[in-house]
Amino acid sequence: MNTLGSEEREALKESVRRLMSDASDEAAVRSIMETESGYDPAVWKTLGEMGVIGTVIAEEHGGSGFGPLELEAIMEEAGAALLCSPLLASGVVAAGLLQELGDEALNKRLLPRIASGDCIASVVLTGESGCWTQEGIGISAKQEGDGWQLSGRGNYVLHGQNAEVLIAIAKTDDGLAAFEVDPSSTAVTVEPLPTFDHTLRLACVDLDDAAASRIEAQRPVSEAVKRTLDLALVALAGQQVGGTQKVLDFTVEYAKARVQFGRNIGSFQAIKHMAADLLLETESAISAARFAASCLAEESDQIDEAVSLAAFACADAYVKAAADSIQMHGGIAFTWEHQAHLYLRAARSSAQLFGGSNQHRENYLKALGG
Repeated sequence: MNTLGSEEREALKESVRRLMSDASDEAAVRSIMETESGYDPAVWKTLGEMGVIGTVIAEEHGGSGFGPLELEAIMEEAGAALLCSPLLASGVVAAGLLQELGDEALNKRLLPRIASGDCIASVVLTGESGCWTQEGIGISAKQEGDGWQLSGRGNYVLHGQNAEVLIAIAKTDDGLAAFEVDPSSTAVTVEPLPTFDHTLRLACVDLDDAAASRIEAQRPVSEAVKRTLDLALVALAGQQVGGTQKVLDFTVEYAKARVQFGRNIGSFQAIKHMAADLLLETESAISAARFAASCLAEESDQIDEAVSLAAFACADAYVKAAADSIQMHGGIAFTWEHQAHLYLRAARSSAQLFGGSNQHRENYLKALGG
């Protein structure tokens, strides 16, 4: 894993920021999010060429070989721009899980294509309950001769409708196992799910004795899943604080420019107090996200509490910032045409994506020994 210095990391962020300003402005987001796929193939290809998709993929498999700190920094820019793409699904969750499982032959075949953007992969992990725990898995596997068949339902699959490869976690007689599944099989049904946030793509995957290849995991599958979810939560926290910072920025600019009763509304005490609260929420969330990324990069013994803290702190800060921004803008921000509305939807959806804040608070207390 290559860890960049702070100046190099900032340069990496700046290169992604420039791409976002050109390819993911508000007009582009509104256009792309209403397409069937929910992403722009040209932008996706550019992200692959820049090494963004392969941020955490090892260099020997065609990636950039960076770690959680660089990933969190990139996701801040993606979140600020409301980037419509399978980056979290394919470049983080699927790529991260494959590397944690450690099947070298599979990784040699799949990871270079994932890093380049030529292949979109996604992970089928949780079932109907949406519970990202072992108990929430809704797929079972049985061995048939030399092969395996999977049955059951996986839900809330990130960009499942765009995936060329599905990595399914299933229950077997000897515990959890991971499988490679071809979504084009007639035994696999992928159904897009409606989402409150139109920049997000989720799908439901039904498996009816679908043929699957068992992945030769080099560590317990439950451990690989846990480590992957830690990485995903850090990436999501980065995305959330990027959105939070963006909301704060455009809201403060509006308060400076909007004149009411002969004064800029930013001079009103109530607006000042709300802006100060948002600044505190934003800075605290950024610190939590970056600290969690640092702990993950260093494999610190504080990983569990740091990741759980970032998971609920960043989600809550984003929701508060987006909701307060609408209040500070007044009636105009309640309309679908205003960008604050897009960020509110993104905030509320992401706050539930890998478990709600209450669950992460409970995990945080458990990690502290409470």
